[in-house]
Amino acid sequence: MKTVTIDQRQLPALGIGTWEMGDDPADFDAEIAAIRAGLDAGLKVIDTAEMYGSGRSESLIGQAIQPYKRSDLYLISKVLPENASAKLMPASLKASLQRLQTDYLDLYLYHWRGSIPLAETVATLQDLKKQGYIRAWGVSNFDIDDMQELWQLPEGQNVAANEDLYNLETRGIEYSLLPWQRQHHLPLIAYSPLGRGPKMGSTMMQNPAVLEVAQKHQASAYQILLAWVTQQQDVLAIPKSSSADHLLANLKSLQIELTPSDLEKLERAYPKPDHKEPLAIY
Repeated sequence: MKTVTIDQRQLPALGIGTWEMGDDPADFDAEIAAIRAGLDAGLKVIDTAEMYGSGRSESLIGQAIQPYKRSDLYLISKVLPENASAKLMPASLKASLQRLQTDYLDLYLYHWRGSIPLAETVATLQDLKKQGYIRAWGVSNFDIDDMQELWQLPEGQNVAANEDLYNLETRGIEYSLLPWQRQHHLPLIAYSPLGRGPKMGSTMMQNPAVLEVAQKHQASAYQILLAWVTQQQDVLAIPKSSSADHLLANLKSLQIELTPSDLEKLERAYPKPDHKEPLAIY
């Protein structure tokens, strides 16, 4: 199984994304079953945020993880920019922990930059770590200039990961950000590794190159797209999977090894950038 190391913890390179999960009570049972199916199959990482459904995603996860040993899990949540101050962040984190029914987070991310000084946010994250409420902290939706600014702060180099949009058709971070992160040994958490689907303009699922590679490996287009992301160095993919069947199908992507020929075909279909692009955000 492909793995990624975050804060000295070796993890499967595939996690469980939960954006838009927990919003409809009619889907609760299926969504809880999906999360548990992934955990039962060996996944460990569950990614959420206080923003997701105004806490409903965290509450759903809190119910889903009750049968499991806490130390076997790796829980990630995120603080909103308006709550990322010394005054508000502790209460925001406490509310997330209560919804998740746990007393600590493995990784707490600053969801995206806002008006609060970055130095204040980092100092508060460090304090929460020292108090034991979080094991590590990171950032999300940070570009190369944001990371360079963070790196210059007194405690900025304690950042454990950056979570950004990344998939085969959205490769802008490969120009400067991803090389910088690799140079500084900072893992990437890739959200929306399957894009946002055909209704949102994604072409990957029907692309001839993707389908050709999928046929060769007797896999689905989804599995090939996830295999491409997780085969990148130090990248953890967190696709959303609201059904057990879909989640277990995603898991099979960790067993697929794309060959140089496969990668070349996919590269021709979706070339990496040759110039700096604005950071893509959903």
